[in-house]
Amino acid sequence: MIQLHDKQFEPFISAKEIEFAIEQMVRMVENDFVGETPVFIGVLNGSFMVVSDFMKQYKGACELSFIKLSSYEGTSSTAEVKQLIGLNQDLAGRSVVIIEDIIDTGNTLEELKALFKKQNVKHFKIATLFLKPEAYKKDIKIDYVGIRIPNKFIVGYGLDYNELGRNLPEVYQVVE
Repeated sequence: MIQLHDKQFEPFISAKEIEFAIEQMVRMVENDFVGETPVFIGVLNGSFMVVSDFMKQYKGACELSFIKLSSYEGTSSTAEVKQLIGLNQDLAGRSVVIIEDIIDTGNTLEELKALFKKQNVKHFKIATLFLKPEAYKKDIKIDYVGIRIPNKFIVGYGLDYNELGRNLPEVYQVVE
């Protein structure tokens, strides 16, 4: 059990389970992009650990960039997504794979899809380590999912509660 701010969290997903899920995602992406050089785009801040471990395992040629969007306040997702840091490179005709730490409502995904549609990318794929199917209400296809989880608030492995907990190597869920 750990304490972050005013909430308690209990162990939920081990570092080993996370490592295995990322390995599986990497293999699927590698199979889909044989002979191509995809551009991986990590969504900051939460995805930094996922992206790091993903990139260490990816064997093919690839490029990496980051984008920073925000839709969270405390433990709840807000309806409004703000683009904070954008992309500086031309992605027209390129294969782009968004790497997310977690997808719940899908509001951030909607913003990303609109952003990349304007860029005329060749392929637009989405990879996420965690997906909350109960919370996800959008029609955007998620191509690569590491672990499906219940609609509970989690921290660790890049995910935070008001900026605390990102550095934990495993994932904890809030104790209700």
